[in-house]
Amino acid sequence: MRIAIATDAWEPQVNGVVTTLRQTRDELERQGHQVLMITPEGRRTMPCPTYPEIRLTLFARRSVARDLAEFQPTCVHIATEGTLGLAARRYCTRLKVPFTTAYHTQFPEYLRARFPVPVSWTGAALRWFHRPAVRTMVPTDGIRKLLENRGFANVVLWSRGVATDVFKPDEPVDYEFDRPVWVYVGRVAVEKNIEAFLELELEGSKAVIGDGPDRERLVDEYPDCNFLGYKFGRDLARHLAGADVFVFPSKTDTFGIVMLEAMACGLPVAAYPVTGPIDVVRNGETGILHNDLTQACNEALKLDGNAAVRFAGKRSWQRCTEQFVANLAPANECQGETIEQAAP
Repeated sequence: MRIAIATDAWEPQVNGVVTTLRQTRDELERQGHQVLMITPEGRRTMPCPTYPEIRLTLFARRSVARDLAEFQPTCVHIATEGTLGLAARRYCTRLKVPFTTAYHTQFPEYLRARFPVPVSWTGAALRWFHRPAVRTMVPTDGIRKLLENRGFANVVLWSRGVATDVFKPDEPVDYEFDRPVWVYVGRVAVEKNIEAFLELELEGSKAVIGDGPDRERLVDEYPDCNFLGYKFGRDLARHLAGADVFVFPSKTDTFGIVMLEAMACGLPVAAYPVTGPIDVVRNGETGILHNDLTQACNEALKLDGNAAVRFAGKRSWQRCTEQFVANLAPANECQGETIEQAAP
């Protein structure tokens, strides 16, 4: 098939959405599909207010329509709700081209963490965005139920995987910190609830791997924490393997791929019992879920990391991509104008 994927989240951003789409693209191509990634790369962009790492594409409508018309996709998937996603949505609805969408990020909660915007307002905008989609893909059953309760229709599962050839418990970094080492990996941003981790009173040392808009402030406020910046690939895997427990304080993630990556490196997870962790962590086996994060950390430290490795090893990107393909909406039954007629 010829599969077009429109996404506002793309490299050099470092987050779960980019990881998912990059791995999916690579696996689709390995399976023999042709893939067009419609991304901010090569387009005119501006930094997102309060979050400059995210680039918003300007004047995307014509270029997106041109790219889709030239590529002649069998299927169109709109991965994000940004300006590129809106341009692809407009193209598909105008030409009555079936398309699918994905719900990667809990924008109502993220936006509310930064601005006094009611969750109901953002939720209504997202329902409008996803309503024309043949299917809206979500990573967990918990998110599916959440969206259905908010009035979303045609919600289906598309799970996430882990690259076990990269993330494995081999060659761990020998930290020069007091043990045990508690590690967080991800965006250093308020919506990740990272301060809940930094404020914990735990024996040993805390390490934060990643970067984001709140790093400078948090470095000043929490001088006892070790902020290590970005790590990638095998370097990240070795840093994970060298720690003792992975702490995931977020209460707004739809999945949390980094939890699978940590498990693959032999780390049990300590997290809150909320959407995301409840669908990824086997409580008492691969991690501990508890409303008291300190208790979750101390109990997770007692778990056997081999159970986490075995669990993560069953989550391949190949299986996730096959699920993605099964969810797609072929465009061979389009009505109205043909895609060929859409070129601006």
